Amino acid sequence: MSTAALSSLSAQLAALLPGLAVEQVDEIASTNTELMGRARAGDTSPVLLVAARQTAGRGRVGRGWDSAPGDSLTFSLALPLAPADWSGLSLAVGVSVAESLDADGAARVQLKWPNDLWRQDRKLGGILIETAGAPGGALAGPGAARQVVIGIGLNLAERPAEGLRTAPAAVREWWPDAGPDAVLARIAPALVAEVLRFEREGFAPVAPRFAARDALRGREVVLSDGTAGLCEGVGAGGELLVRTAAGVQPVTSAEVSARPRGMPPLA
Repeated sequence: MSTAALSSLSAQLAALLPGLAVEQVDEIASTNTELMGRARAGDTSPVLLVAARQTAGRGRVGRGWDSAPGDSLTFSLALPLAPADWSGLSLAVGVSVAESLDADGAARVQLKWPNDLWRQDRKLGGILIETAGAPGGALAGPGAARQVVIGIGLNLAERPAEGLRTAPAAVREWWPDAGPDAVLARIAPALVAEVLRFEREGFAPVAPRFAARDALRGREVVLSDGTAGLCEGVGAGGELLVRTAAGVQPVTSAEVSARPRGMPPLA
């Protein structure tokens, strides 16, 4: 990002959250790992860290996320947060990113519960949310302030599908000249505003916006424990609702994934 662009973005973000700094690096193991390390060391300064390339990027449940300079956007946002209820934060983040990418009003980007961005049943990006100090990386209890680290990885350019369990999508399919700087400039201010709004208001105001992009609602799904059923969307707290033979089952565990019936397990 040029000096002028960095200065402009920094000013926009600081207006939303005073003291929020923007840092950029050419290469890093993982932006989330870096910011989690700072938080565990007691640094709770708000910061957005963007990397041209990650060598050990992480996705949900430890899965890797590869990135290449210019062909992907990888960044993490860290800030202290104290919502009354943490439930649904990853969905609110997903809604914000999807809406920013669809700035022209088209609903190209869908959301696959709990933390993936999809386009036409292909994975466009992922979200990884961690908090410092909580056992096992779990989110804090009601009303407790924690340093939350929100990591986002997006495919900007097409990438080979070999070795991936879900075919990849790319932002340049509809935004041909999308580069990391332009995409970050579009996403970051709205994301910071959304996270601060979530702290105040929780998931409920976001629920209709998520429903409009819900990739699983109305589809047959199979949970990671083998349970099959019909997805009925998400509940008031962002939990996945699956109608099974035993009735509607709310799914909240971070270890549970869901996929449309007939598709391989999702990455």
